[in-house]
Amino acid sequence: MKFILASASPRRKELLRKILKRFSVIPSTVDESSLRAKTPEAFAVKAALAKALEVAKRHNNAIVIGADTIVVLKNKILGKPKDKKHAIAMLKSLSGTTHRVITGLAVVNGISGKTKTGYAVTKVRMKRINEEDILAYVKSGRPLDKAGGYGIQEIEDPFIEKIIGDYDNVVGLPVKKLEKMLSEALICRK
Repeated sequence: MKFILASASPRRKELLRKILKRFSVIPSTVDESSLRAKTPEAFAVKAALAKALEVAKRHNNAIVIGADTIVVLKNKILGKPKDKKHAIAMLKSLSGTTHRVITGLAVVNGISGKTKTGYAVTKVRMKRINEEDILAYVKSGRPLDKAGGYGIQEIEDPFIEKIIGDYDNVVGLPVKKLEKMLSEALICRK
C-alpha cells in the first residue's frame, strides 16, 4: 500500500516515521483561511480533510493522511504569524496562560473512497515569559511557520510550565491517535 502525507511540515514527516516506514510527502495546496467551522475542533478536522482530499484527487492509488494543527486561546484560533510583529503579539498573549493545541486528522483511502477523521487536544500551560526572551526567539525566525508562533521542541524548557496530553500532538501529529485511526479503518496493520 502506498501512503502519502499531505503536509510540508518536517516535524510531521519525522513523527509519521514512528508508525510508517515508507510514505511520500506531497503537500496540499488548500488555503485554510477560506475554511469556516463552528468550533476550533471542527475547523482543524475540516482543514485536515480538505488537505487529504485535495491530494487524494491527484493520487487516487494511495492512502492520504492530512493533518492541521491549531493553537486555541479562549476559543480564538491562533494560526501562523503573518510576520515577526504578529509572532511577538501571539507569544505575549500566550504568556502565563493555558491554551489548547488541537490537531485535526484525516485519512483518505483513494482506492476505496473511505475516509476517517478525528482530532487530538493537548493543554499547554506557558510560563510568564519576559519580553527579552520573546524578542530573542522571534528574532531567530523559527516561530514564523508555526501555529501560535512557537514550536514546543524549541522552547519547552524556558517557556513551558506543563503539558497535559500528547506531546507529539503539540509538535504537529498525534501519532498514537493516527495509528489507532489507521487500524480502526483497516487501512494499515502494524
